[in-house]
Amino acid sequence: MKQVSDVEWSKTEKEVAKQAFERAYEREIDTLIKEVREKTSAIAELDHIWQLHNFLSARRHEIDGKYDYRYSVLIFVFARLVKEGWLQLDELKGLNTDKLTKIAALTRI
Repeated sequence: MKQVSDVEWSKTEKEVAKQAFERAYEREIDTLIKEVREKTSAIAELDHIWQLHNFLSARRHEIDGKYDYRYSVLIFVFARLVKEGWLQLDELKGLNTDKLTKIAALTRI
C-alpha cells in the first residue's frame, strides 16, 4: 500500500495544485492584512503595539508552517486549507479521484 507521502503528481495535477495553493494563500494574506489594518487603527497606547507584535509573530509562525508546498505533504495541506475555509474542494478539480477522496476524508477528521 502506498503512503500518502509517496503519491505521484502529474503535470496537470501540479498546475491545479499550484493555483489552488496560491489562491488559498492570497485569501489568507488578504484577510490578515484587513485584520492588521483594523488593529492598527485601534492602537491607543503602547501595550496595543506589543499586542499587535505578538499577534503578527504568532500568525507568521502559523502561516509559515501551514503553507508547505512539498508534494509529500500537499494532500494534508489541502485538507487543512479546506477545513479552515481558505479553499473549496471544487477548486481542486483536476486532481485524481484518489487524491480528492483522501483530502475530503481528512477534512472530516
